Amino acid sequence: MTAILHIDQLAKSYGKQSVLRGVSLDLQSGESFGLVGMNGAGKTTLIKCVLDFCAIDGGSIALAGLPHEAKHARKPLAYLPENFMPPYYLTGRDFVKYILELRGQPYSEDQTRALFTALDIDPEALSKLARSYSKGMTQKLGLAACFLSDAGLFILDEPMSGLDPKARALVKRQLAALKAAGKTLFFSSHVLADVEELCDRMGILHGGELRFTGAPADCRARYGAASLEEAYLACIDGGT
Repeated sequence: MTAILHIDQLAKSYGKQSVLRGVSLDLQSGESFGLVGMNGAGKTTLIKCVLDFCAIDGGSIALAGLPHEAKHARKPLAYLPENFMPPYYLTGRDFVKYILELRGQPYSEDQTRALFTALDIDPEALSKLARSYSKGMTQKLGLAACFLSDAGLFILDEPMSGLDPKARALVKRQLAALKAAGKTLFFSSHVLADVEELCDRMGILHGGELRFTGAPADCRARYGAASLEEAYLACIDGGT
């Protein structure tokens, strides 16, 4: 079976600083994968490499069997950056319409309003300019645009950023629904509890290397830890 995402011996440096060193990973269709690591571990750089936002120094990346730099390689995916900021002059409705138009999809007012409600955003915010949105509303707008797309692969960089506890719970509900629908999820997170709850597998990126890949339960077992937090600490402190 061709992996929906295949990364082989990926290397990336900025000047003399090596950010990613020999990272390899296969992600299968329908899988939910969480990438965790400290600030500066290379999570966002890894995602940018996958999306061809930056040149790689070595190795290869393929999306559904296509080289990641190929014109149509990214067509099946939806992406939300870590620091999402929509054009300030667009309304929420305009932004969603714009994203769906780029994907060649029709806009449904009913579906959009229903998703806004499910994410605890007043649907009347669709008529308001994005610059009037709070940090949490802005993040939920970006997530809504992703969730409304007919994507097979969702790449989300810190999707819970800026969300309060209620919003986090509602977003996790949407992610679980996407997973149940057979969609593929790849997201980075600092919250190990979210990874343990939502992911089939996880990866621990540290020092530019993928130190662990496997199920959260397997991570706890490998390091003889009672919690995923303890297992994570054992891993980045040099355990194997």
